[in-house]
Amino acid sequence: MMRSLFSGVSGLQNHQTRMDVIGNNISNINTTGFKRGRVNFQDIIYQQLQGAARPTEDLGGVNPKEVGLGMSIASIDTLHIQGTLQTTGVQTDLAITGNGFFILDDRGTQLYTRAGAFSVDSDGIMVNPANGMKVQGWMAREVEGYNMIDISAPVGQLEIPVGGKDPARATTIVNFACNLDKRIPELPENPTGDQILRSTWSTTIDIFDSFGDKHILQVEFTRVPGTANSWNASVAVNPQSAVPTNASIGFGEAPPAAEGPSVFTVNFSNNGTLLSAEDGDGNISGDAGQVQMYGAFDVPNADPNEDGTPYRQTFTFNLGQVGGFTKSITQYAEASSTKMVEQDGRTMGYLDNFKIDASGVITGIYSNGTTRTLAQVAMASFTNQGGLEKAGDNTFRVSNNSGIANIGPSGVAGKGKIVAGALEMSNVDMADQFVDMIVTQRGFQANSKTIQTADQLLQELLTLKR
Repeated sequence: MMRSLFSGVSGLQNHQTRMDVIGNNISNINTTGFKRGRVNFQDIIYQQLQGAARPTEDLGGVNPKEVGLGMSIASIDTLHIQGTLQTTGVQTDLAITGNGFFILDDRGTQLYTRAGAFSVDSDGIMVNPANGMKVQGWMAREVEGYNMIDISAPVGQLEIPVGGKDPARATTIVNFACNLDKRIPELPENPTGDQILRSTWSTTIDIFDSFGDKHILQVEFTRVPGTANSWNASVAVNPQSAVPTNASIGFGEAPPAAEGPSVFTVNFSNNGTLLSAEDGDGNISGDAGQVQMYGAFDVPNADPNEDGTPYRQTFTFNLGQVGGFTKSITQYAEASSTKMVEQDGRTMGYLDNFKIDASGVITGIYSNGTTRTLAQVAMASFTNQGGLEKAGDNTFRVSNNSGIANIGPSGVAGKGKIVAGALEMSNVDMADQFVDMIVTQRGFQANSKTIQTADQLLQELLTLKR
């Protein structure tokens, strides 16, 4: 009779634990990134009244007689089911679709979370503003003029230098493209205005010196008289300026001097593609590959060189591929549209904004129109994510049964994708929790009835002798 009392007590205690878990789930129904818990029960030790007997020639087998002594909690599982994403529009809010966790540094200890309500502190460090834990990832480093991210390096804090400077960059290459009009190979004695325009063509582009100061590069093409496939071109930098810049252009191993020629000739084949170029000193390009020349000009308001000569800015002048037409200057019977389409210089700029893509790459947007890779947010995945221990503050820590953290970028090795400007909501289903609450309440009531009934039986036993 006492067994039923203690079985009922175990039922009460463990149903209370289940109710505690349900209460915690419901209390966190609006907690960002929360993962709900689930309680599983199991029966416990049995008292054997009679053991089992095997069959004999005369009698059949006998089953054991056992009385259970109650129940216990088999497990309290954390269900890492995907939560619904809520769009916030905040650029530092991050959510994960799929498996994986963000990595946070808590004074040297790595913790893991699905709650991506991050921000940038006064030092430009990306943190969880609720507790100051630092978001982990990889900072970009410059390699040959380009920002690269080494994901094999250890993770560290992420710095977004809002308001930081992007240095000025001198123009090192100018690329040509499009077309010079093949029609009217030779002007008549009294050409019309339209004929003159179709036999000359001028194009300009802004280029930059090492200070980030802007200059106008102008190239003017004029059809070579008496030829069908050749054009003369003259180069000038700041042609309207009162201070001469002594622009020059040519082939050679070194940029042309200030007194060098500023003209060259472009030759086309009969199929309209680039054939060769010749500079003012008679040097001719090769019959294959890129046709490139050196350009140079005096930089105004710059200190002279040690030998007293003016400081000159140099750049590569790229007319395109011999025989090419996609990214090369051509000569077809269409209106002239040849222009300098690209140059790589820029003025100094400030970091105005940044964005985070699905790979967690943070790209800075500068006031000078350039973009630069700044960093990448790291993610961690686990062999058994259900084995993680809850550490509070919406975080988890590694346990003996979770496996070690597999750290890498999103979308790799089973890790999910990052969604910027959104947060993952709690995966608690209110209807499911209320139904579970009803079942738990009934289970608690039933076990209390067991205790009450056992008590009544004891009372009856005590009243056998009066």
